[in-house]
Amino acid sequence: MVIWVVAILLLIVLDEWLGRRRKRHAPKKEYPLRQSNITLFTNGQHLFADYFLEIKKATHHIHVLFYIVKTDDISQQFFFFLQQKAKEGVEVRLLVDWVGGFRLSRKTIRSLKESGVRFAFSQKPSFPYFFYQLNRRNHRKITVIDGKIGYIGGFNIGKEYIGQDTDFGDWRDYHLKINGEGVMDLQTQFLTDWKAATAEVLQQETRYFPELPRGTIVHRFIATNGNGLEEDFAHLIRQAKREIIIGSPYFIPSKKVMKALIDALKHGVAVTILVPLKADHPLVKEAALPYFYRLLKHGAHIYRFYQGFYHAKTIIIDDDVCDIGTANFDKRSFFLNGEMNCFIYDRAFTQQMKHVIRYELSRSERLTLDWWKKRSVWERGKESISALLERWL
Repeated sequence: MVIWVVAILLLIVLDEWLGRRRKRHAPKKEYPLRQSNITLFTNGQHLFADYFLEIKKATHHIHVLFYIVKTDDISQQFFFFLQQKAKEGVEVRLLVDWVGGFRLSRKTIRSLKESGVRFAFSQKPSFPYFFYQLNRRNHRKITVIDGKIGYIGGFNIGKEYIGQDTDFGDWRDYHLKINGEGVMDLQTQFLTDWKAATAEVLQQETRYFPELPRGTIVHRFIATNGNGLEEDFAHLIRQAKREIIIGSPYFIPSKKVMKALIDALKHGVAVTILVPLKADHPLVKEAALPYFYRLLKHGAHIYRFYQGFYHAKTIIIDDDVCDIGTANFDKRSFFLNGEMNCFIYDRAFTQQMKHVIRYELSRSERLTLDWWKKRSVWERGKESISALLERWL
């Protein structure tokens, strides 16, 4: 039995190593600077009230990509609205990550298709390098309605995202509603991912790209596929002159990003990091602790949100740049996942985000070096295990 377990583990490691060496990542896509009107949502109830209303008003097409879609009440409501619009003659495409959508039954998918919804799984793993491809997920969450309204951010479809899971309580996340030029980039990325999943080529179809008004907020979308994000985040951090704020449910930075943070601290830049106290995956909380220790020694302020679960992804640099998107501050987002981030260059929006962060911090506990030194033997053991597995967490 032991021999078989060792053999399987070696096979997985070899598969993952060969996959990294031989499978090409899709190149990073850096979209042009755009101007749009942007609305921030931090609460799932508010987001989905607005989201479902816009879906019900759709007249031409609805394009949706989520990492996770479940089968609970909020998911059934989501399916119902998509099916109703498809029956009305609206083009509806639903793309779900293969791993994130594992709860979807054949019956549910068949029902969607029978109503006219065009459904596909993204990033279905195949041989060779099955385990490597199993790790490479499409983590983007994009919705485009009639080519005029877009959504992107951290929320998926499930009851926890609207605060109805008692294990997590108040779910804090950040999601953007885009009205304006930026919608064309969300549309382009959705159709690119749809083509990768279905081989259907729609990027040149002008009916999906109506003329769009120019908004007031300057921003840029960046889509990454396991490459490029590490350098983008390191570059952001190196720009900071006074303040860096990072919010993420997982904190497992690369060497380059970690060095940029420590260099910033050495140059007197204030660094604040906000993560959840609870964990929604095994060992991810423990994997962050060695990084926290090094940052605390250099004067970083680290907080853990305790009134619910903090799932938001943001980076704020001084008063100049605010990043909100789908990417976590971890190696999985840097080197494996497909992600989509929005870099916003607007002082008023940045101030709004700082106000939001202050509210989150008021419901968080601050970590100290003294706390770190007093960890139990059990906590230290889990930390050691997480260090071995962090590239896959």
